[in-house]
Amino acid sequence: MDGRPDWIKYREIGFSEPHPDPHQARSAMLVLSGVEGVIDVSIVHHSASAIRVSYDLTIISLSLIEEFLFEVGFHLDNSLLSKLKRALYHYTEENERQNLLINNDQDHSTRDIFMRNYRGRIHGCRDERPEYWRKYL
Repeated sequence: MDGRPDWIKYREIGFSEPHPDPHQARSAMLVLSGVEGVIDVSIVHHSASAIRVSYDLTIISLSLIEEFLFEVGFHLDNSLLSKLKRALYHYTEENERQNLLINNDQDHSTRDIFMRNYRGRIHGCRDERPEYWRKYL
């Protein structure tokens, strides 16, 4: 063993090329850098279309990270080898979380991630009026 805790995971996430953003890995790195549970994100040097993510399994899982990236609009690599690796990682992480007695409230965790991302964006969907003025319009 190398002295790392078992619940800190290191994974690579690849992206497929036909995408409007030619620098998906860089954009994904910036998006994931503020997510709770993600420890470090870096671009894989031998490939500009993949990132290396380290995260705390007690807080977030690979399936949540990938769901988040997919929902935001990134195109993940869907080659057969990538799908097999993902399925294996998802299965083992789910078992590890159950063995660690971690609540698998995926909906709550996913909702929190999306809400933090949504609040951070600049958009016109916010009503700046106080609550008591909103019913008059």
